[in-house]
Amino acid sequence: MPHSFNPTSLREYDIRGVFGETLGVADAYAVGRTFATLVRRAGGTRVAVGRDGRISSPALEAELVRGLIESGVDVVRIGLGPTPMLYFSEAELEVDAGIQITGSHNPGNYNGFKMVLMNKPFFGQDIQTLGRMAAEGDWEEGQGTATDADVMDMYVDRLLQDFDGGAFRIGWDAGNGAAGPILERLVPRLPGEHHLLYTEVDGTFPNHHPDPTVEANLEDLKRLVADKGLDFGVAFDGDADRIGAIDGEGRVIWGDQLLSILAEPVLKAHPGGTIIADVKASQALFDRIAELGGEPVMWKTGHSLIKSKMKETGAPLAGEMSGHIFFAHQWYGFDDAIYAAIRLIRAVTELGGSLTALRSAMPDMINTPEMRFQVDESRKFPVVEEVLGRLEASGAAVDRTDGARVNTPDGWWLLRASNTQDVLVARAEATTADGLDRLVGQIDEQLRASGLQRGPQVAH
Repeated sequence: MPHSFNPTSLREYDIRGVFGETLGVADAYAVGRTFATLVRRAGGTRVAVGRDGRISSPALEAELVRGLIESGVDVVRIGLGPTPMLYFSEAELEVDAGIQITGSHNPGNYNGFKMVLMNKPFFGQDIQTLGRMAAEGDWEEGQGTATDADVMDMYVDRLLQDFDGGAFRIGWDAGNGAAGPILERLVPRLPGEHHLLYTEVDGTFPNHHPDPTVEANLEDLKRLVADKGLDFGVAFDGDADRIGAIDGEGRVIWGDQLLSILAEPVLKAHPGGTIIADVKASQALFDRIAELGGEPVMWKTGHSLIKSKMKETGAPLAGEMSGHIFFAHQWYGFDDAIYAAIRLIRAVTELGGSLTALRSAMPDMINTPEMRFQVDESRKFPVVEEVLGRLEASGAAVDRTDGARVNTPDGWWLLRASNTQDVLVARAEATTADGLDRLVGQIDEQLRASGLQRGPQVAH
């Protein structure tokens, strides 16, 4: 039977919705039938399937697997684990594609599907095509088989393969997400002293919301680091493809700051290498990459877009403000927060042994948090174009890689349309508080000229 998805669930980078409202088991079956059809038409026969720890994940998995099998592909179930473990399985097992059932960093009532086909991210037009094919019932018929594979130990072994880091005292916060069981196997094999928080997988997220890019979610980790006098702490989102970190003084090390630390050893190994960061990253990061002899590239926000750009440029490393870190150097090029944590230990070891000192040496920039506010979907992209038109007419220094990023003597500001929501995103960074006020004033002035104002903050 043809199947129509709730249009809000077909997102730019994944299929995602509120379980029982905009996403259900019938959708899972249709994803299976359609994705399997695409796999077969691309010449593939086997798909790896993983799931996160949400309460709705087993039900979605059962119907997804049924759909895949009935369109004639074989399924390898890798079970409960982080999204990067599914990406790892897609790279290392004899499969042609992979699907992870996950709601990522969203609240517990969300769930969805992240997909990889023939070692490439499946996003944008691919997801729209999948929706169209399901609505037409354009499905191959067949009878595949389903088997189980225990890849967790293999994944943990691979995480440790090139490990040359020192012994630190570290706090780890799994946030009751899918990183927990991996950390319980990984941490005893690392040198040093380790303290684990919330490694029990619980889809209700009883302790705090699993998004380490929101500072309020790092309170328990900060307390642990302070109480035990630890060297630093790391935290993960619900499916462990985003990392958060704090130093020994409890200061957050944001995504672009992490990237500036992780880039240094990579550029020693790859002199002149390209390092990619998204348009929300600090100018201090791009300057630092250039100072280290690397080739900084500013690119569009979005993990699938960054992965594609990495392949195109041969970049050994890339990252986003949202805590997605992508290593192609000694790794596979996908975003893996647990691997990023291992590389952070290795980088801190190589750069003198103190994350706190590395953080203290960074230039002090004053910035706004990411400001996200609702705007009518039909106005989202036109407003950005209007702003770009006015800025370019006035002779401003504008970068239009992804929205409008404007450099001024005070610093820079950004206004872009979210790819996944009816939201505009703004951010500003300056060297002084007065400068920051002037930059935010420019954002507000441009919004006013397009008949808008910054409204209440919207979650990601």
